[in-house]
Amino acid sequence: MTRTPQPRFLQGADALRPLARLLLTLILLLAVAVRPVLAQSLLRDAETEALLQDMMDPITVAAGLRPGQVRVHLLSDRSINAFVAGSQDIYVHSGLIEAADSANEVQGVLAHELGHIMGGHAIRVGEGAKAATGISLLSLLLGAAAMAAGGGEAGMGVMMAGQQAALGKFLAFTRTQEATADAAGAQYLSKAGISGRGSLAFFKKLQNLEFRYAVSQDDDATYSRTHPLSGDRIQALRDGYVADAAWDKPSDPDLEKRFQRVKAKLVGYIAEPEKTLRDYPESDDSIPAHYARAYAWHKSAYPQKALGEVDALLKRDPEDPYFLELEGQVLLESGKPEEAIPPLREAVANSRSAPLIAATLGHALIATEDPANYAEAEKVLKTAVALDNENPFAWYQLGIVYAARGDQARAALASAERYSLEGGQAGLALRNAEVAMQGLPQGSPDWIRAQDISMVARAEVERERKRR
Repeated sequence: MTRTPQPRFLQGADALRPLARLLLTLILLLAVAVRPVLAQSLLRDAETEALLQDMMDPITVAAGLRPGQVRVHLLSDRSINAFVAGSQDIYVHSGLIEAADSANEVQGVLAHELGHIMGGHAIRVGEGAKAATGISLLSLLLGAAAMAAGGGEAGMGVMMAGQQAALGKFLAFTRTQEATADAAGAQYLSKAGISGRGSLAFFKKLQNLEFRYAVSQDDDATYSRTHPLSGDRIQALRDGYVADAAWDKPSDPDLEKRFQRVKAKLVGYIAEPEKTLRDYPESDDSIPAHYARAYAWHKSAYPQKALGEVDALLKRDPEDPYFLELEGQVLLESGKPEEAIPPLREAVANSRSAPLIAATLGHALIATEDPANYAEAEKVLKTAVALDNENPFAWYQLGIVYAARGDQARAALASAERYSLEGGQAGLALRNAEVAMQGLPQGSPDWIRAQDISMVARAEVERERKRR
């Protein structure tokens, strides 16, 4: 299991001259603060996205926004972090879900991140990058360790003093943002009628990690940190949370059950199968345990054992769309697309507009290589991209259907859509958009869409050319 980097990462800097060491500090801080979202892969799962949105919406409404106006995305990253990156999007690392014990803890983090959004804290730093705000233990550790390595030495000169003063102002600014987001998040939780117990419990987890990694708790070192100490945050928030009417209100039991399911499937998907099977042994007959083991066996190429776990889930609820989706996924990825179609059809029928499941059904229909299934595949894939046009794999599958029936223009448009969603593929998006425009009726909705992709992709290609 990947662990958050420890302060010893910077020990090799001790031999550097003071000025070089401060520059290293700045580079490391910016590497954390400006970590591009596209450098990490999004984890897309219908059940997980539905849960995160249901956890987010009451907090969003409490802040005066509409349900669904703030979207939550899950990133494949084992570190404990969450951040905003401009607009109204919150990015949660998979490691945070793994570390959390309850939905209430995650809601505390989401409320904090919403505080950043409402406070306008997502600042653009450089071309194409956004400053990552949020509960990042990694940035705290690197910031503290780097400053401790070179911040106190004498003889740095006027230039060094100026740079250190500028860095101090930057760090103080980020700490102020964090404190403001903490206070705003507490207000949103209170207005939504959600207890702050989870928020305090999660900060306690971060405090335990600070102790584990020997992060200085000395107030004199506060200037060197990007975030306030977790103990200080707990102290600042506790009285308000305890006095709030929602303090003793139990967390929504349905959300908590759903969270344990989602956490288990995430662990099963990400963790090494051996660890999953240790954490969720065969003696555990709970729904989360069957979920986790199903993914562990599937990852280990034991499809029959995986299907055995799925059968146990379906005995509990034969109509659950996510259990049916998992059955279809295991069958499809085990080379049995025809057998995967019935459970995936039922999953689509039983779900609340789940475009990701529809895209998987479309994939299974195409994977049969039976032209008789292509009409249904086109129908479900069109529905999938209409509800969620940010799924490059769905566009890829739709392009296969168009190409199979000889519609090369729309196949090219689907490819242009796909490449426009994949980072670093502006050139391919541009070429496919131009091919689509040549074969589509000028002025038609599809032609206009191809033109839009072409213009955006051309501008990106030009920016890339100038960078070289």
